[in-house]
Amino acid sequence: MTYCNEKFNFNLATISPKPLGLEISSAKGSYIYDVNGKAYLDFVAGVSACNLGHGKTQINQAIIDQLDLYSHVMVYGEFIQKPLEDYSKQLIDCLPKNHQKFYPTNSGTEAMEGAIKMAKKVTKRSEIITAKNSYHGSSQGSLSIMGIEANKNPFRPLIPGVKQIEYNNFQDLSKITAKTAAVVLETIQGGAGFIVPENDYLNKVWEACIKNGSLLILDEIQTGFGRIGTLFGFQQLNVIPDILVIGKAMASGLPVGGFTASSEHMNQLTQRPLLGHITTFGGHPLVMASASITLELIQDLLKSDQIEKKEMLFKELLNHDKILEIRGKGLMLALILPSPSDAQKLIAKCLDKGLITFGLLWEKRAVRITPPLTISTNEIKKGCGIILRSLQEI
Repeated sequence: MTYCNEKFNFNLATISPKPLGLEISSAKGSYIYDVNGKAYLDFVAGVSACNLGHGKTQINQAIIDQLDLYSHVMVYGEFIQKPLEDYSKQLIDCLPKNHQKFYPTNSGTEAMEGAIKMAKKVTKRSEIITAKNSYHGSSQGSLSIMGIEANKNPFRPLIPGVKQIEYNNFQDLSKITAKTAAVVLETIQGGAGFIVPENDYLNKVWEACIKNGSLLILDEIQTGFGRIGTLFGFQQLNVIPDILVIGKAMASGLPVGGFTASSEHMNQLTQRPLLGHITTFGGHPLVMASASITLELIQDLLKSDQIEKKEMLFKELLNHDKILEIRGKGLMLALILPSPSDAQKLIAKCLDKGLITFGLLWEKRAVRITPPLTISTNEIKKGCGIILRSLQEI
């Protein structure tokens, strides 16, 4: 595969030296099309952001209908806007009773910033505990709690008082003390290689938080909205977060994020000081119109057990000597190969054959498999066939 760096506008910032470089013409369902008319089966779904696939008619129509009424009219929190009012009730009705308020943002990292601020204000403490190899965003606060030191060092000084624990390490839970404002964890660690909590781990973290008066913040930016078979990942586990951070698939590809908590906790951002957390475009009416129909469609999809069936089909089909293991859950799967080089070669060969896969942030041996939840059985079989043929060529 030849990387198409020359295709990128010289005025446009790039985030890696070797982007995939597809020049996109259109996208529909489980497929993305380039300007030459070549179809690519999408096993990435915008990095878990397009859970209902591309170009869903109902979603597009909801956005158009709202655009005909109004778009941005005022910064968040000043005007009553029906799309946001409706969505907040729709979302809160899906959550445990200790979640009564929703704060909308423009991205997951912005939502994490708000969650960290709220935890400090509620507990009157400053220590934040997070996991090694974690990823919660790239803004200064989110970067401060990232679990990879090499990616943090060039941007220091960052916010102080951050400690790290090892995910699934029960001995490390002793680090949660009366000084801890919050423990921030991904329900499934994403960049680390789709690491699933083991032996009721998150429940034990929750118990330690309760014991010490600390808040549990669960990052469900990637696991949320049906990705692992329930609306949110914590609903499969014996745990209830104090603060839930969401984003990615919430609005089917539009920029979005948010966090939820109790009324008591959320009200801490309203006064002392006034405007303790503010946003111009959070809760944008077009985004909320998309989020509302997205949530409705995902809830309908989850009434069956098709996510679990599709997971099992992937694991059944992807049987190859070079696949050391398949990590993750639901349609959040990672193929672990013998080396980072093998992973990069597989991604490139699949792209040449019309299949989009991708890597993970920290686990360089991994190849991401996060297709739209709506992907068909035949599409799964087609894509897995391409992967197996590509592995034979490595």
